Amino acid sequence: MKAVISADLINSTEYPEQLLNAVLDRLKAEFQLITESEEAQFSLFRGDSFQGVVENPSEALKIVLQLKSAINRIHLQDTRKRKAFPVQADIRTAIGIGSVDFQRETISESNGQAFQFSGRTLDDMKNGPHKLLLACPDDEVNGEFQASFLLFDQLADRWSTASAEVVYFSLKGLKEKEIAEKLGISQSAVNQRKKASGWEAIEVLLNRFESVISEKFSDGK
Repeated sequence: MKAVISADLINSTEYPEQLLNAVLDRLKAEFQLITESEEAQFSLFRGDSFQGVVENPSEALKIVLQLKSAINRIHLQDTRKRKAFPVQADIRTAIGIGSVDFQRETISESNGQAFQFSGRTLDDMKNGPHKLLLACPDDEVNGEFQASFLLFDQLADRWSTASAEVVYFSLKGLKEKEIAEKLGISQSAVNQRKKASGWEAIEVLLNRFESVISEKFSDGK
């Protein structure tokens, strides 16, 4: 069993050229970082969409949140000022977990259950309220995370670029003091932004996802 992540940029036709370029450059950089630390493969297509294959499906949500927070933290204002701005770019994402029957060097030539779950779910999401969904062979698991992810969507929709930035570095395992030093702000400011982002709830969701997916889909099950 593997995870396939399919995503597109929300309302990308309305992005100024500078913002779209910044988003695509950031995605490419994040793909490189992910493939250096995980068994994964990612590819951009159609100019505003991407897809990835993750060998360990229990890591899929963490990777999705890394990509989402990396995009959410982008803004076109003066980067010397460590202020909070409204999020300007976002993604809609479907995680499909299942078999990959046919995997080639390029993702576009690969196929299987996980690709079908992911791609069809993303298509179905475009007229609904969800920005993040899971599709797998277990309906009970799908139901649990459909509810959990909708709550997460409501939480993440309140992020600023500053809170997304703190989530991004927290996902990488940095402590508050390390994040403060990297961003040039106080540790108390980092703490406030973590609270504003709902980081404690996000950690619970990540741990639950990893636990459930490891139990249900380990050892090829």
